[in-house]
Amino acid sequence: MNKVLLVSSLTLLTLAGCSSGSRYSISDDVAPDAPFSVDHIEDANPVYEPYSLGGNSNYSLRGEDYTIVRDTQGFTQKGQASWYGKKFHGHQTSNGEVYDMYSMSAAHKTLPIPSYVKVYNLDNGTEAIVRVNDRGPFHEGRIIDLSYAAAYKLGVVKTGTANVKIEVISVDRPVDTPLSPKHPQYVVQVASSKYEDRSRTLSQDLGQKTNSPSFLEPKDSIYRIMLGPFDDYNLTQEALEKVKSLGFDSAFIKKAK
Repeated sequence: MNKVLLVSSLTLLTLAGCSSGSRYSISDDVAPDAPFSVDHIEDANPVYEPYSLGGNSNYSLRGEDYTIVRDTQGFTQKGQASWYGKKFHGHQTSNGEVYDMYSMSAAHKTLPIPSYVKVYNLDNGTEAIVRVNDRGPFHEGRIIDLSYAAAYKLGVVKTGTANVKIEVISVDRPVDTPLSPKHPQYVVQVASSKYEDRSRTLSQDLGQKTNSPSFLEPKDSIYRIMLGPFDDYNLTQEALEKVKSLGFDSAFIKKAK
């Protein structure tokens, strides 16, 4: 398959995951339409969670390099908090979860996902615990992007931003929890389509271009184009970067079944 055909095949596919451009139905972020009460919403409850497969690699954005924090013990930070709401509600976060503006969650540039963070609003004395499951905010001086619910509880919705201090809440791994699954395997889901022949052709072409095994995963008349499986997560990440360089920006890693 030549480059022109590869690009043509790409336009015919419904890509898995989210992409930029027309991803959002509204251009500017806003609060929910209906009046909102936070009385029933409790702080996030810190529990042990293994770090997500997605969203935990070092990355570059707008000319800046970001290195994920590996040791969060005693991590604290001061700066400004902002918030995000309706524009992003229902869309994927950096680790593949769905953003819910009514949950006590947040985005941070470099903390591992998920992490639990206590946020102190230094302007009004309020505090709350949030679960970090996304990346951002990418504005100078801002260190954390709060969900709408968390921002409302902390009084940040009214002011837009606030001076805050954050500190990571560390949760020890339970003694009966294995450090990692035995011989885990990973795959890269590149795209999906209802056209079997085109999907198979593209799958074979991508396998050759990335020097990786490839296969189709049919489900409900949809054909998912996959690379792998891989026993090594680093090799999986390399395959992901290769397909992204070919234009498949919404490709993502998941555990093999």
